[in-house]
Amino acid sequence: MSIEMPRGLPFAVDTFGPYTTTKRRKRHHFLTHAHKDHTVGISPSNIVVFPIYSTSLTISLLLQRHPQLDESFFVGIEIGQSVIVDDPDGEFKVTAFDANHCPGAVMFLFEGSFGNILHTGDCRLTLDCLHSLPEKYVGRRHGVAPKCCLDYIFLDCTFGKSSHSQRFPSKHSAIRQVNNCIWNHPDAPVVYLACDMLGQEDVLLEVSRTFGSKIYVDKATNLECFRSLMVIVPEIVSEDPSSRFHIFSGFPKLYERTSAKLAEARSKLQSEPLIIRPSAQWYVCDDEDDWESGSIQKQRKVRFSEAVKDEFGLWHVCYSMHSSREELESAMQLLSPKWVVSTVPSCRAMELNYVKKNCFISRFSPDDPFWKLLDIDMEVSPVAEADTHTVALSCCLMSQEIILDSAKSKLVPVIESSSMKKKLLSLSPEKKLPVTLFGRARLSSQESDKLHERKVIHTQSVYTKTSPVLEKLNVQEVIESLQDDTREETIEKESCTSFSTCTSKETCKDLSGDLRKLYRSMNAPVPRPLPSLMELMNARKRSRNHLSF
Repeated sequence: MSIEMPRGLPFAVDTFGPYTTTKRRKRHHFLTHAHKDHTVGISPSNIVVFPIYSTSLTISLLLQRHPQLDESFFVGIEIGQSVIVDDPDGEFKVTAFDANHCPGAVMFLFEGSFGNILHTGDCRLTLDCLHSLPEKYVGRRHGVAPKCCLDYIFLDCTFGKSSHSQRFPSKHSAIRQVNNCIWNHPDAPVVYLACDMLGQEDVLLEVSRTFGSKIYVDKATNLECFRSLMVIVPEIVSEDPSSRFHIFSGFPKLYERTSAKLAEARSKLQSEPLIIRPSAQWYVCDDEDDWESGSIQKQRKVRFSEAVKDEFGLWHVCYSMHSSREELESAMQLLSPKWVVSTVPSCRAMELNYVKKNCFISRFSPDDPFWKLLDIDMEVSPVAEADTHTVALSCCLMSQEIILDSAKSKLVPVIESSSMKKKLLSLSPEKKLPVTLFGRARLSSQESDKLHERKVIHTQSVYTKTSPVLEKLNVQEVIESLQDDTREETIEKESCTSFSTCTSKETCKDLSGDLRKLYRSMNAPVPRPLPSLMELMNARKRSRNHLSF
């Protein structure tokens, strides 16, 4: 799954709509590879995404999967090839590089007025893969910056979590482990290979070459895999079920089907088949998996040099199509980008040591392409003091100003007085909410959020008082607004005073001890029950009596 590109860029990579009023339509679309999670939205009805730039192999796989598409919808760009794309904001150059992920997969390097951007798609960034990039973007060794730094890298951080500290074997080493596992089981009448995913064709090709046998693929149960293999490596595909090597579907219920295959062989007093899964997923699973024992977990951590058998009888080999955390760190050291964004939605790039040490907003000057990527227009305006200058930001949400201190290189946002007024007015409630049986209980959280938001704005105003721009603010308005906040909080407390004493005692009675401990362990307040209808009526009577006197 991919993320949307910043609003200031005219192109999208691996995202194909739908577009809304808040999601700006892109003028150019690029596809890195043919995995399904990267092709969502590509259909004849969604004509706004065409044409799509991709490699000829990826286009062939996509047309095979979606025969209703037309080849004219795509523009071919091969590995090592550059294309100049015309755009109203100025032409830009795109170059495709091998992503070391699956057949047809590429990384895209964009060079234009917006800066230099590398989008890796899904990739495994080995040294060979990195050295295929232009020499000016790659440092000669760790600690030596390249001649030209990339402004942005959209990085595949699938295995970038801090807990994924394993060192993956190379693809070549993993394939050798698969072959060794087969050699070590000569009595296995059938060898099942869980290699039905696009990107595992190298494993099948080497097994076929090593053992001189084609691999059977069942068209009835795995038609998509059969069609893909017929496009990529048709010479190894067999439709004869008597072949010793079979494709075994990796999903769903892989472990249950493995156990069933082995149990069937035992019940017939036959030799057990050999079932191998070349994948890194088993090696990076969290330690909290309920089904595995401590010994199996220990095996997976220390044995990357040979196949490992789990408790279901399935043999695992660490064959990864994604970079390990160590490979990601090494790649960032060589490329030295200014900014790194994870293409995985969980923002795993923030866990990389390189990002923690080097990616700061203070590194960007007002004329840096970084601001254009975010669709922010920067205009430099002089101020009274010589060591400080103001940078005006035109944002889609509200007008702000940024003070850039040349000595400390920090950006401090200051809200203009006009926008401050509008914000305060929009946050103030139109009228006092009535106390009803469910109304105040339902709306009180919303009110508290609004009060908190108003306090945040005031705090921002106070903490920017060192800026000359603060003279635009009306201090009296701020003080009056703060007083309004205090009055509303007082009214809120008074309206609930009549119920607070009784409900606090009732809470302890109504809620069990375990439930109260659960709330307190989560640092959450113990909820108080709603007042009864009788209590509300009595409170109303007391208020009437008080007014009559």
